[in-house]
Amino acid sequence: MSDAGEADRVVIIGGGLAGLATAAALADEGVDVELFEARRRLGGRASSWHDAASGASIDFCQHVGMACCTNFADFCRRTGVADRFRRADVLHFFGPDGRRCDFRATRGLPAPLHLLPSFARLGYLSLGERARIGAALRQLARLPAEQDDATIGDWLRAHGQSSRAVKLFWAPVLVSALGEAVDKASLKYARKVFVDGFLRNAQSYQVDVPTAPLHELFDGVVAAQLRRRGATLQTGLPIRALRRSESSAAWELDLGDDVVRTASQVVVALAWRRAAELLAPLRYEWPAISSWSSISGAPISGVHLWFDRPLTDLPHAVLVGTLAQWLFRRDSDTAAAAGGEHYYQVVVSASYDLEALDRDVAIARIVAELKQAFPPAAEARLLRHRVVTEREAVFSARPGIDALRPPQTTPLEGLFLAGDWTATGWPGTMESAVRSGYLAAEGVLTKLGRPRKLIVDDLPLAKLSQRLFRL
Repeated sequence: MSDAGEADRVVIIGGGLAGLATAAALADEGVDVELFEARRRLGGRASSWHDAASGASIDFCQHVGMACCTNFADFCRRTGVADRFRRADVLHFFGPDGRRCDFRATRGLPAPLHLLPSFARLGYLSLGERARIGAALRQLARLPAEQDDATIGDWLRAHGQSSRAVKLFWAPVLVSALGEAVDKASLKYARKVFVDGFLRNAQSYQVDVPTAPLHELFDGVVAAQLRRRGATLQTGLPIRALRRSESSAAWELDLGDDVVRTASQVVVALAWRRAAELLAPLRYEWPAISSWSSISGAPISGVHLWFDRPLTDLPHAVLVGTLAQWLFRRDSDTAAAAGGEHYYQVVVSASYDLEALDRDVAIARIVAELKQAFPPAAEARLLRHRVVTEREAVFSARPGIDALRPPQTTPLEGLFLAGDWTATGWPGTMESAVRSGYLAAEGVLTKLGRPRKLIVDDLPLAKLSQRLFRL
């Protein structure tokens, strides 16, 4: 049964951040939007589960933004969740010997000098290592923005960086930001991390951490905002097939049981493998669809730990040179604390090493690393744990990946793409997802004869950074 009378609507397939960003931008422009999500909750990978033991909602994996993520910040403001993030302007680094080094901007110093005093105090690096790292940072920033002929690991070795410097400085930043190991990650995107995140603007490095469970943000507040603006959100309803209408220029969406939706324009906001599967019948018209299967994914693991006492009162910590990478404590988990449990999450990006270990061995190693970093917690007893790994959490930002990332406006009339893996110029982040949604929405609005720029500009480029690095 078809509904050809509704062909003027724009349908979005996929309710992750890319699909939600597309819907929010179009709904704000008065476009009739209907979004379909196969799962029963919106948010995609940015979601939570209910922990029956504590009664708390736990994020499968901690998500954070950075101040340089201007489009994600715009999306949060647009959808009413900006006040549910806490900005951290101090990052707490712990060396492999447990030494704590706080990373913060020095007031009065412009970018890129704003973090220089903190960098100089990284005591787990020798003076020689810090000098060589500084020289390599300048060389990296001065590379052409599109240079993508090597992995960052190969480039670092060719520019005098020891394996120790890579392990204790470069990897903690790059692996978390790119979700990929330094020996696999693209030189281009590694440069982008340091330029946009640390050298471009004095606020860029600051981190935005959600103060509420992700499902409350995206499946709750954002969904309610979209509905108030007239968007129709359909959850638990997968699209089984997408095809051109034989009787018009519209697209037909097969929902099964002889139910067919029609739409003048469709935005496919799915992960690359699912998008390739859905669009496979169209690959003869657009051969690039077949190449998406060449995109590799990289795993990210959330290690959820409940202890009998607090480990630290810090809201977060960066562990350097260890299996554990980031530690997060959630202030809102009062339910767990009231029951005698204290909850922490360790995030391990590019978690190949974690996956290769026996689970009990991996947990014991991470717990030992936490106790090394926080000696007062030496007597803490682990009560329970859970490890959640998304094996293709992000696309692997390897050299040459841009040749496989498709644009949001496709060669197929009325068909658009969104997703952090599409061509945004960013690695697989929430910023990339939102940018892709905004770019898809721009394409839709242009098609409707209402062109408008939705992408938000980057943070201003500091004049000294521009002179020093020729940015």
